[in-house]
Amino acid sequence: MPQPDLALALEQDDLTATCDAIASVQLPDGSIPWYHGGRMDPWNHVEAAMALDVGGLHQESERAYAWLMRNQRPDGSWHAYYRGGEVIDSTLDSNVTAYLATGVWLNYLVTHDRRFLLRLWPAVQGAMNFVLGLQMPSGAVRWARNVRGRPTRKGLVAGASSVHLSLKSAARIAAALGHDHRGYDAAAMRLALAIRKRPDQFLDKSRWAMDWYYPVLGGALRGAKARRRLETHWTDFVQLGRGVRCVVHRPWVTAAETCELAIALVTLGETVQARQLFDWAQHLRGDDAAYWMGANYKSGDFYPPERPSWSSAAVVLAADALAGGPTVRLFSAH
Repeated sequence: MPQPDLALALEQDDLTATCDAIASVQLPDGSIPWYHGGRMDPWNHVEAAMALDVGGLHQESERAYAWLMRNQRPDGSWHAYYRGGEVIDSTLDSNVTAYLATGVWLNYLVTHDRRFLLRLWPAVQGAMNFVLGLQMPSGAVRWARNVRGRPTRKGLVAGASSVHLSLKSAARIAAALGHDHRGYDAAAMRLALAIRKRPDQFLDKSRWAMDWYYPVLGGALRGAKARRRLETHWTDFVQLGRGVRCVVHRPWVTAAETCELAIALVTLGETVQARQLFDWAQHLRGDDAAYWMGANYKSGDFYPPERPSWSSAAVVLAADALAGGPTVRLFSAH
């Protein structure tokens, strides 16, 4: 099917080259580590697969999802980190597990391949059952449990906001397949209310930009409330001409945070601001079309000296959102 006109944000050849750079990191087993020889985590693995779908590399994307199906635990989850097929962090993270639904729904928005939805549906159900098992009476979702089954006491705002998007995505998948989706919708509504009204249920990570904009990106906040949230800390996190600081007190701007905020702005109709942020992120583009994780905006030094697949993926998704592609429908329709 025709791909959206990504040249609205970057030239098509440049976006294609970035997608190729992501695909070049993929291992024969289908997993997509951060970079050659690096670790792999399922959330960023899905983020990379989403960019591959947007870029038209569907075979590579399907190989990535096949890895997830083969490595899903009986309880529906995945471990936090792997390297070379081996588990290096056994934590079972609710957001890491939930993100499968978001990636699967974007694949469908791009390809309209119902067979893919049918094939992935059991894995999505398993993942969401694990996540729902961590939802508290308040509606908040605990951020993780260890392999012995002991959960954390609280959630994380950024992670829970991403889980909210995944619950909504799971509801859409269920609806598309003719299944009852009301349970996912209800869980998402309860989670959104907790994010908005129960800060006591989440660990304080307010110095991180993700805690600031993820409730907007994940759809827990919309309209005037979302705009007010972004306005409140805009000057704390946005460095003019360079991008978004990852941590409020450090002179470090990152490609992923800058482009994710751009996507959040697109969902609010603030496309001019979003395009400006996207353009600022281009100083992080490497000669190989992959994007550096970040840079010190004072010295200009890249830090850390890594070009993770997920940084490039965030750029691709932001470009697609700015072009009015399926990424807009993924993040906007709640």
